[in-house]
Amino acid sequence: MEINVDSPEELENCLKPTRFIDHDAPAIIAFAKQVIGDASNDSDKAIRLFYAVRDEIQYDPYRVDLTPNGFKASVVLARKRGYCVAKAILLAALARAVSIPSRIGLADVRNHLVTERLKSLMKTDIFYYHGFTELFLDGRWVKATPTFNLSLCQRFGIKPMDFDGHHDALFHEFDRDGNLHMEYVNYHGSFVDVPFDLILHAFETYYPTFTNDCASLATGNFEKEAEEDIKRTSMK
Repeated sequence: MEINVDSPEELENCLKPTRFIDHDAPAIIAFAKQVIGDASNDSDKAIRLFYAVRDEIQYDPYRVDLTPNGFKASVVLARKRGYCVAKAILLAALARAVSIPSRIGLADVRNHLVTERLKSLMKTDIFYYHGFTELFLDGRWVKATPTFNLSLCQRFGIKPMDFDGHHDALFHEFDRDGNLHMEYVNYHGSFVDVPFDLILHAFETYYPTFTNDCASLATGNFEKEAEEDIKRTSMK
């Protein structure tokens, strides 16, 4: 269900467990409590949760589980890896576990820093239905993208995404060298739960290789590919 108006009822919906944002799962509750520690306000809690998801859950575009179970926050936490939507789902669940309203934002983005192998499989540099998290902090919605973990950013030469609990933290427009990095080209809206059918349809439409051959894709190592691509580029 897409959310457009911030009524009290809709904010309450953004605190409830759902099919995919299962923040009532014991593992989600325990991890959230461990991460926030002694944080006393929602902004500080959100900051700690953001960095935990960013760096403790590895970004892995080759192990996308296109089943309903694979999109559950508790499953993402157990696997300790996931692609952008999976990590956004987990952050949303952890936020709700500590009483911070959250929802899922989806957009199409053009990524200029993608490995050659992944780009050849995708047949495009557009990431359709890229996911990020929206957190309700200090009376307003703040966008946060915990996608790329620190080690991956270091390999790609990307400045890691930081989050201060007050300002939107989407992707930087440029990398450290001033090259165009990522741009948002289409916004699909905000959702109280994951629109699984929409995302699955996008994969089937735009990325048939991922839909039809997930098993062989799982052999890919995105961080290693990134490092090798950069080495080849530097040698030219």
